[in-house]
Amino acid sequence: MTPTSTVKVSLPERSYEIIIRAGLLERLGRELKRYGVKGKVGVVTDRHVARHYLKQISESVRRYEIEPVPIILAPGERSKTLGTVERILDMLARHRFERSSMLLALGGGVVGDMAGFAASIYQRGIPYIQVPTTLVAQVDSSVGGKTGVDHRLGKNLIGSFYQPCAVWVDPLTLHTLPPRELVAGLAEVIKYGIIADEPFFVYLQRHMSELRRQAPGIVATVVKRSCEIKAEVVAADERESDRRRILNYGHTIGHALEALGGYKAFVHGEAVGIGLVQEAELACFQGICARTVVEEIRRTVNEAGLSDRMPRWAPQRIWKAMLHDKKVSEGRVIGVWPERIGQVRIGPIEKHVFEQWYSVARVSPHGHA
Repeated sequence: MTPTSTVKVSLPERSYEIIIRAGLLERLGRELKRYGVKGKVGVVTDRHVARHYLKQISESVRRYEIEPVPIILAPGERSKTLGTVERILDMLARHRFERSSMLLALGGGVVGDMAGFAASIYQRGIPYIQVPTTLVAQVDSSVGGKTGVDHRLGKNLIGSFYQPCAVWVDPLTLHTLPPRELVAGLAEVIKYGIIADEPFFVYLQRHMSELRRQAPGIVATVVKRSCEIKAEVVAADERESDRRRILNYGHTIGHALEALGGYKAFVHGEAVGIGLVQEAELACFQGICARTVVEEIRRTVNEAGLSDRMPRWAPQRIWKAMLHDKKVSEGRVIGVWPERIGQVRIGPIEKHVFEQWYSVARVSPHGHA
């Protein structure tokens, strides 16, 4: 019998479960029936994921007298716009979806963010279920209820907090993931060890090669523990007023690199991988952590197959992109800085400190150039 893991996301109003089970996609119709879904279900996905899974899912739900309505989007971060969300809303209206109708977000983080945002605003909110198919989505973006789209001036500037009814994770979907995407997802996994769980970080170091080969037991353990950490943080701070901000570690620089690269130069996890190391370098420069902490993070990021090198862009350009991040507060860039593996602090970074670090880092043997 295939083992099933369950992680509870405990919230005051909209608690839900993350179900992790190999082969879950084959049971999707049964699971939807168990949730009381009748009539239509909107399946929001992209062309790549649809090619692999849409037929299988459609057959599964039809067996339980549920009619799938495919809503197929262009893949990639560049499609994460209000225009694409409007296309989803058009389909829902055209097919006469009601307030009780269900959406499935089948795909990676981009699909999940847009489907969740569309669900949050269609008829003032309809239920949706996350069915993440990438490692980034399975361990991070599908959990916690952050939804939204990018703006030309910054990533995720438009959106809402809107929790799913459930998150259904089938680790077997990772087998159809391009190697670059799998490696990119490891950045978010490594992040969890750094911000909250030193033993998990050590586990990742010991099993990184098996994880990259997708050894089933290792993958299941890593996905479950990542979801547990995310669920704990979200339960403590659903709307990112305090503790939840630790999940942004690696993303202050990471999001800036994505935006400056036009969402083409880097996959999200690649930019975050650079951010994990370079934000640790910044923490070290500020006296927040020891050099050994930076080198442990760098080694683990590199063993995952990720780069730690900053592009040769002017510091003023990077700083300006960081100022457009949604985590800016009162005009100040707020970063997450590791004190040691398993513990971080939240605090502002000033422009002159960033530029001073950047100029020193370019000539340092530990630098980024």
